[in-house]
Amino acid sequence: MSITVTPRAPWSGVVPAGHTITITDLDGNQAVDTLFYGANDHTIRYSAQTTIAAQGSIFLGTGSVIRDQESRPMMTIVSDEVGRHDTIGGACSQESNTLRYGHHTKHQHACVENFLIEGSRHGLGKRDLVGNVNFYMYVPVDADGTLGIVDGLSAPGRTIVLRAEIDTLVLISNCPQINNPCNGFDPSAVSLALSETAELIA
Repeated sequence: MSITVTPRAPWSGVVPAGHTITITDLDGNQAVDTLFYGANDHTIRYSAQTTIAAQGSIFLGTGSVIRDQESRPMMTIVSDEVGRHDTIGGACSQESNTLRYGHHTKHQHACVENFLIEGSRHGLGKRDLVGNVNFYMYVPVDADGTLGIVDGLSAPGRTIVLRAEIDTLVLISNCPQINNPCNGFDPSAVSLALSETAELIA
């Protein structure tokens, strides 16, 4: 089962334990903001803090384990053709766009709005949003602690494959950002391929 997520659009689906989801960056340099929740208990949710602490790195790649707030494994990256995915850059929002890029961006659609729209289908609201993973987005950190969103390391057709360790609700915002290089200033589509019994929600 595979689908295409159009530029700027959200998606969600349940990946049963033992099954995989493959994300393909069709045109290259497209950030894919992603959240993870227990499919049967949404109080189980991705934690950037425990994930980073357990692996000792802020970047995700092959072998990285996506962990919940109790450091229990939720998903494992079993294959990755890029090598570095962001855990600290967060999701764009109308508020952050206004702060960073000016008041004229106030009405631009953003990832937080995508998460709220798609999350509402599962009973999730703003208080349920936590720090997210940004697949394909590159946020290097300098020695003095300065960080920035720069051109991505991905290229057309590169993939990342995640295996669910528990039944996991995956919530995606195919990032609409046009004010920084995370999408090359031109958001593009990605494709998702799910294991045969994974549940397609949208």
